Amino acid sequence: MEMSTGRALYRNFLGPSPDWYKLAILCFLVINPLVFWFISPFIAGWILVAEFIFTLAMALKCYPLLPGGLLAIEAVMIGMTSAQHVRDEVSGNLEVLLLLIFMVAGIYFMKQLLLLVFTKLLLGIRSKILLSLAFCSAAAFLSAFLDALTVVAVVISVAVGFYSIYHRVASEGGDGNDMLDDSLLGSDSRTTLEQFRAFLRSLMMHAGVGTALGGVMTMVGEPQNLIIARNAGWHFGDFFLRMAPVSVPVLFCGLLTCALLEYAKVLGYGAPLPEKVRGILQDFDTRSAEKRSKQDSVKLVVQAIIGVWLVVALALHLAEVGLIGLSVIIFATSLCGVTDEHAIGKAFTEALPFTALLTVFFAIVAVIIDQHLFAPVIHFVLQAEPHAQLSLFYLFNGVLSSISDNVFVGTVYINEARTALTNGIIDIKQFELLAVAINTGTNLPSVATPNGQAAFLFLLTSALAPLIRLSYGRMVLMALPYTLVLTLVGLLCVEFTLMPATDWMMAHGWIAAPTAADLLH
Repeated sequence: MEMSTGRALYRNFLGPSPDWYKLAILCFLVINPLVFWFISPFIAGWILVAEFIFTLAMALKCYPLLPGGLLAIEAVMIGMTSAQHVRDEVSGNLEVLLLLIFMVAGIYFMKQLLLLVFTKLLLGIRSKILLSLAFCSAAAFLSAFLDALTVVAVVISVAVGFYSIYHRVASEGGDGNDMLDDSLLGSDSRTTLEQFRAFLRSLMMHAGVGTALGGVMTMVGEPQNLIIARNAGWHFGDFFLRMAPVSVPVLFCGLLTCALLEYAKVLGYGAPLPEKVRGILQDFDTRSAEKRSKQDSVKLVVQAIIGVWLVVALALHLAEVGLIGLSVIIFATSLCGVTDEHAIGKAFTEALPFTALLTVFFAIVAVIIDQHLFAPVIHFVLQAEPHAQLSLFYLFNGVLSSISDNVFVGTVYINEARTALTNGIIDIKQFELLAVAINTGTNLPSVATPNGQAAFLFLLTSALAPLIRLSYGRMVLMALPYTLVLTLVGLLCVEFTLMPATDWMMAHGWIAAPTAADLLH
């Protein structure tokens, strides 16, 4: 029987997403204009925000760009905001878009060096505790200067490569094309494989949390950091120093948690690398090193030099972050012999979907501003004592970021804080302290779920997750100790050390606050 046009259209709508999800999105699109026109624009605005957060939370059912984009387009069409306001929001955050487009692509051309670094770490350190600390620290350091998604992508590439090597050998002559098929493995090999999976799961979680620990420290660590830095008028060094009273204690406590989890061997942590697997991987690495040509070795040296240039350029703020990323693309492709247009184009595939989604974020932010949705919440928070405002902003950002997306939440709250500064409700010093609370609030508690951390979501949706049996629930459970430690230590630092540490740095000339007039200009 031939399918009707209507049925075909419904099948095509949002593709393989579940029927209940498709119906939910269709209901949203019908309800929104009715509530906006006949009940209350304010209520309709909040319903839209809740719907958008729902699409973020259901990212595994359908990439949020599709349903979120439909909601944003409808919001503009029915008058919740205007296309001009969306354009203004995008224009005001052009630096962030350039960061995602060019910096992520630039790091793509340095993957050979990063793969080598993580490979040497995996095979060179026998102690599981030291290895976990090394992976967590390396991910934190790299995420402070690079994009967390790229760092996680590199670690995933290493893990998938090593998994495929062992699986192919253990299959005893199997073609190795289907790494999910364990039927050709003997009982001993299956036992070893389960231990190897547990080892990789814990290592990937440590690396993922490492990206959060490092990402909170600098203005290029996460996209929302750059948005907050731009609103506060901070450069690279300013941002690092202002976050340090919170980010540095959290970093040390996070690394301590990493060591304790491996020592206690709880919640899926503590599994060592099986010796049988180590032998196979070591043989493969040795053969790969022997095959490395002089040309390949020179490429690694060039990439290391470009990495030094990247760090220096960011630290001295020699140009906008996105333009520095563009310089990395030019240097890396020119000096490593990548000249084909299609080969260069592959570097942009990881960042562009999220760049498009971020543009949709800005449309939702425009709705929030035009409909004054956060005004009651912000009014409540700003009625509190200045010292209590910091903790409240941190907690509000933390809760929302753990269930939605930290870029979206950070953008909304920094805009509201800036509006309070413009209206004279808070002074410049309080605004800068609130900016620190907002940034740390969006970055630290958001490790609770894959929804909040883009790096976690990327890991969960990668080809590696089914291979190592890493599900949504298991990821949340394994992240729980980190969530508790990072959230509580961050809150204590915001409550007790942020203000005195900032005053001390200002008194000794380490940081200097601009006047409110300069900042608003």
